[in-house]
This record gives sequence, structure tokens and C-alpha cells, in this order.
Amino acid sequence: MAIFNTHNTWAFAFGLLGNLISFAVFLSPVPTFYRICKKKTTEGFQSLPYVVALFSAMLWLYYATQKKDVFLLVTINSFGCVIETIYIAIFVAFATKEARMFTVKLLLLMNFGGFCVILLLCQFLAKGTTRAKIIGGICVGFSVCVFAAPLSIIRTVIKTKSVEYMPFSLSLTLTISAVVWLLYGLALKDVYVAFPNVIGFVLGALQMILYVVFKYCKTPSDLVKKELEAAKLPAEVSIDMLKLGTVLASPQPAVITVVRPMDMCVCNDKKAEA
Repeated sequence: MAIFNTHNTWAFAFGLLGNLISFAVFLSPVPTFYRICKKKTTEGFQSLPYVVALFSAMLWLYYATQKKDVFLLVTINSFGCVIETIYIAIFVAFATKEARMFTVKLLLLMNFGGFCVILLLCQFLAKGTTRAKIIGGICVGFSVCVFAAPLSIIRTVIKTKSVEYMPFSLSLTLTISAVVWLLYGLALKDVYVAFPNVIGFVLGALQMILYVVFKYCKTPSDLVKKELEAAKLPAEVSIDMLKLGTVLASPQPAVITVVRPMDMCVCNDKKAEA
């Protein structure tokens, strides 16, 4: 098997670009964990997005081992496994006892137990292309299920008429990432890589449309503070939900509480800001 599939120029180009984008997205939580290390507390952050991202990277890495000429699929998911493990280790080191125990249980149940079951069943009960199809189907199913996280953010934006919890730059990055990996999957004629990114592109495009619609509509800050206090979570938790989807479709951010709907919205006149 060739290390790089240079015979398929488009697949190589899109795969390399996808690696660069996903590499940046994987590193996006670094400021968050720097803050955790500096303050020696996880505050209101949750470990679920990182545990799920690690599990997803493990699944895609296993899928890549069953395919040919997908070295770029191996590189990004290998990096994902390493960086997500580091994030989780930092979280466990500074988390409260309750959060630490929850994270450890989740790791044992999903990343160890769940992955081992999948690995053993696929290795002993399936062979060749059949094994690759089964693993690919599991990867797609898992990715589609977890795409429900960004849907919660979309629901919050519509109800609050505020894009404060949905940064445009992040939505744009995730959309571009989905498009690149979609093109990579199409170039390889790999439906398991392409399909989850169709959903990622649709959700990303919807997020950007909502951003344009509600860009000049802001919820009063005092109401925002009240809702955040009621949720007992910092605003960054909502951002982690958006990051979560990107690592799942990358051949790659605990109950997540969303802010309750607010009844008041103050819309800024575009002309006034001009």
C-alpha cells in the first residue's frame, strides 16, 4: 500500500487540506485547557465533547486500517487520538471528584468497553470488505447521532434570537471542513467518509444563515447573565457543542445544558450601526 495516494490527485489535495483544517480545529480548545491549568479548576466545562471526540477518532482510525490509500485519514485521526487524550488527562487532573469519576466511567464504558466490543466482533465475525463496511456503517451512525449537539445550539439561537453562543468564524470553519472532507470522500468514492459530511455541510450552512438573520438581534446582557446563572454553566460550554461535530465527520466539542428561551429581544437597526 502506498503511503500517499498520489495517483488520485484530487483525493490527495482534499485530504491534505482536510488535515490542515481539522488539525486547527483539534487545537482550538487549547486556550480552554490553558485556562484550566492556570486556574487549576475545570469550572463549568464538561468532558463529554472530548471523550466523544476521542471515541470518534478511534473508530475512524480503525476504519482507515481496513482501507487502502487512506494515509491522510490515518494521520488526522492519530493526531486526534493523541490530542484528545491529552485534553481528557488535563480535565481529569483538575476536575472535581464527581466530574472525574463521571469521566473515568465514561471512558471505561465507551472508549474501552465499547471500542473493544466493536473491535473483537468485527475482527472475528467479519472479513475483508465486509468488515470495512460494518465499521464504516458504525462510524456513520455514530457521527449522525452526535450531530444532534449542534442542533441544540440552532434551537437556542432561534428561541433567543441571539447568535452569542454561535460564533460565525467557528461555524464557517466547520462548514469548510465538512465540504473538504465531503470532496475527499467523493474523490475516493467512499460513501462512509462522504455521507456524514453532507449532514455537516447542511448544519453548517444553516448555522451561517441563522447568523446572518439574527446578527443584529441581541438579547439584553442582564437577561443573558440571569440565564447563565440559572444554567450554572459558562458560555464556553455552548461553544464546545459546536466544536463537537467537526471531529466526528473528520476522517475526526455530563449533560450539556442549553440556555432557556428568553422572551425579550432587542434588535439593532442596521442603519444605526452604519
